[in-house]
Amino acid sequence: MNLLDAMPKEWLKASVGKYCDVQLGKMLQNDPSSDRDELKPYLRAINIGKGGLDLSHKLSMWIRPQEIDRFRLERADILISEGGDAGRAAIFAEDGEYYFQNAINRVRPNYHARIKPEFIYYWFIFLKISGYVEMICNVATIPHFTAEKVKAAPLALPPIDTQKRIACFLDEKTARIDGLIEKKRALLDRLAEKRQALITRAVTKGLNPDAPMKPSGIEWLGDIPAHWDCCGLGQKIKLQRGVDITRDERVEGPFPVISSGGIDYFHDTALCNGPGVIVGRKGSAGKLHYVENDFWPHDTTLYVREFRGNHPKFTWYMLNILDLTSFDTGSSNPTVNRNRVHPMRTAWPPPCEQADIVARLDDEFEAIATLDAEVAKSVRYLQEYRSALITAAVTGKIAELR
Repeated sequence: MNLLDAMPKEWLKASVGKYCDVQLGKMLQNDPSSDRDELKPYLRAINIGKGGLDLSHKLSMWIRPQEIDRFRLERADILISEGGDAGRAAIFAEDGEYYFQNAINRVRPNYHARIKPEFIYYWFIFLKISGYVEMICNVATIPHFTAEKVKAAPLALPPIDTQKRIACFLDEKTARIDGLIEKKRALLDRLAEKRQALITRAVTKGLNPDAPMKPSGIEWLGDIPAHWDCCGLGQKIKLQRGVDITRDERVEGPFPVISSGGIDYFHDTALCNGPGVIVGRKGSAGKLHYVENDFWPHDTTLYVREFRGNHPKFTWYMLNILDLTSFDTGSSNPTVNRNRVHPMRTAWPPPCEQADIVARLDDEFEAIATLDAEVAKSVRYLQEYRSALITAAVTGKIAELR
């Protein structure tokens, strides 16, 4: 991939390392090596967010006196993630004292009369969205955009005045686009909240606002319709741990194998008849799946083995309002434990009323899902437009900026 071939002929073409200093961050130091070391705030890869620099993750590490000049960040430094989402970029625009860990490469222009730092920032965004970073990194394992690879990355430099025009243009345009994206994502959040509120109302109060009520005896549940049962979850359904399949036993087929995170692959045998409800047991602990057809529940899940006459989808809606992850065991590897879930006190309407609630919620969610899809599509369009605009600007395709 020779990105420089398509650049304007009059632009200077070189490597990043020729005009910028590239420095890998300091290895994390948890303890002082002498009484002269100082505890300082530092940035790591998680601070380089999709929307720019995120300082909400605050951490500190020990810095030796001789390392202060080397690892202290200055305004207009460009930060490039070395691993994880390799190549993600942010510009440092803070006045405070910060250092950076070795999950970040710092790019600092050393020819300030010839280079606008903001242009370099947008250039690295272009390298990321163009596929260059993915191509140059070793994606067979975990991709790493090392300091050597950053230095060797291609760079096309227009005259400094052109760089300024490009950076100002993109600052203005991307701010507008990002504002629109933020509003649409806020709408997606409100739709998710509405969906959850509809579920909670329907499965705890029913559809009839005039139904006689009674105390449930459960603080979070409050009053429930007088004719509903209030009992332990295990009296209405039974959860069973899924079954593991070794790699040697994996055979492709028509039946989905549902793991904690979702569909893992397809097997030629179904362990359970659909419809079914699956709960992530570990990994994505507490994540819920509703499966219409026959399926195989993986060992990382719990599945509803017995519905005992209850509507499967009502069961799924019911479980959506319960904080199943509060029953995790172990802080490093959380697990949803069925022996702790079964005693949870819940309220259940008669099966015929469960079916009515499911029908109402399905209808409500169909309209929400349509709007949700439209908003998500517009977010993707804006993101694509943003990427295309940056690419066109930093490669000289917008005539008025040249």
